[in-house]
Amino acid sequence: QVQLVETGGGLVQNGGSLRLSCAVTGPTFSSFAIGWFRQAPGKGREFVADIMWDSGTTVNADSAEGRFIISRDTVKNMAYLEMNNLKPEDTAVYYCAGRQGFGDYEDYNYPYWGQGTQVTVSS
Repeated sequence: QVQLVETGGGLVQNGGSLRLSCAVTGPTFSSFAIGWFRQAPGKGREFVADIMWDSGTTVNADSAEGRFIISRDTVKNMAYLEMNNLKPEDTAVYYCAGRQGFGDYEDYNYPYWGQGTQVTVSS
């Protein structure tokens, strides 16, 4: 059973940066991947970025392109989301999620979820 724990959220000013971390425990078989999602108040869960555990291949949502960087450290079993030039509209609970296999970057394709970490960007 894969378990995920996020850390690193907090309050940051407009234009600031934060790095979220996701500790991964459990089996990470071939085609395992970590995705980052976020959910703002009153909105659905939104895909942010995804990274293949073995190859490091990444995919970013348009909202993250050029500002957010997803990475992983397979030795430490950690995944990261570095967020730069943060805007108030980035305020949300951020989740890391795990999937085995391939599919669309929809939350229903990720059976493993962390508890979430709050990111608040002040204007």
